[in-house]
Amino acid sequence: MTIQELETQVSTLNPVDKAKLISILTQTLTNGSLGIKKTPGVCGGDACIGNTRIPVWSLVCDRRLGASDAIILESFPDLTAADLVNAWAYADAYPEEIEQAIKENDEVMEESEVY
Repeated sequence: MTIQELETQVSTLNPVDKAKLISILTQTLTNGSLGIKKTPGVCGGDACIGNTRIPVWSLVCDRRLGASDAIILESFPDLTAADLVNAWAYADAYPEEIEQAIKENDEVMEESEVY
């Protein structure tokens, strides 16, 4: 089934069934998500997905480079859709922190290219 077909079917649902669908989708998205954590000594203390070493700023960079959520999930098989929802929400809530982390990473990468 395509997204367009699904959208057509969803538009025909009554409000009660739409509410049930939202509940199902919400449960699906939140299962297995470990939230966002900042752990001293792990990835420089940057915000990461749950108990991983995948920083939120890195996922933001992937997205800026054109990677869709589907591509990101294929690249990181241990991540869930809920993990990405949490990452995007965190990035939206703390844009200065994310921009600073990206800037610092870029500077480190530039320095390593010099040597």
